Amino acid sequence: MKRSRPLVVVAGLAVAGIIMLAWTQTWFTVHLHAGAAVTAKVAADGAAVVPQYTALAIASLALFLAMTIAGRVVRIVLACVEVLLGLGVVVSGISALADPIAAAKGAVGEVAGVSDLTAVRRVVSSVDVSAWPAVGIAGGVLAVLLGIVVLVVQRSWPGPSRKYGAATAGAAAQARAAAPVQRDAVVDWDDLSAGVDPTIVVDPTIVVDADAPGGTGRRGEAAVAPGDDTVGSNGRRSNDGAGAERGAP
Repeated sequence: MKRSRPLVVVAGLAVAGIIMLAWTQTWFTVHLHAGAAVTAKVAADGAAVVPQYTALAIASLALFLAMTIAGRVVRIVLACVEVLLGLGVVVSGISALADPIAAAKGAVGEVAGVSDLTAVRRVVSSVDVSAWPAVGIAGGVLAVLLGIVVLVVQRSWPGPSRKYGAATAGAAAQARAAAPVQRDAVVDWDDLSAGVDPTIVVDPTIVVDADAPGGTGRRGEAAVAPGDDTVGSNGRRSNDGAGAERGAP
């Protein structure tokens, strides 16, 4: 069950491809009465008959791609949306088959010079139906079934987005730990409350063994004595030095 996600995603992409393929093919061949138009027949493809197929197929394609990184709750939502998309494909295809002349009205009107549906019906003598409407409807049925399958099997899928979030949080925590601390009275007071001498400065650039003399108990850090002129926890040492110089003869 855990390995079903790649199969489901590939199947979803294939179903979206079937719907797109049906959209590009000829659905109806409409025969016109002699003298009604400059041509005797009109080929109405899926783009003219069911223009919504392309939007539904692209939405289904994006949906299954999103499932590769989605969490459990999002997967459930996407599966429900996929069922609705499949139903939209099925309903659109059946509606076109139920009334081919109405579905092909735009294509016929362009060559016959009419736009009203009643006028279009008068110039049409017969309609030939291809197999592509059935293919498009079958793609919609498969999309509905696939959405239901996702609702059932997605519980066993791992959540890559959770792992990614944990890794990102860990990296952010390390970055915050490595950031220099600005010393002030509040920080020194917190250190004293925790039992740490604020006059001892930790230099993260010096690597020492935690077991070595003078170590801080953590590898990768070294305590710098207060007498070091290069670092300091606050301005007390510089002030004391200035006072000593003023008191000197």
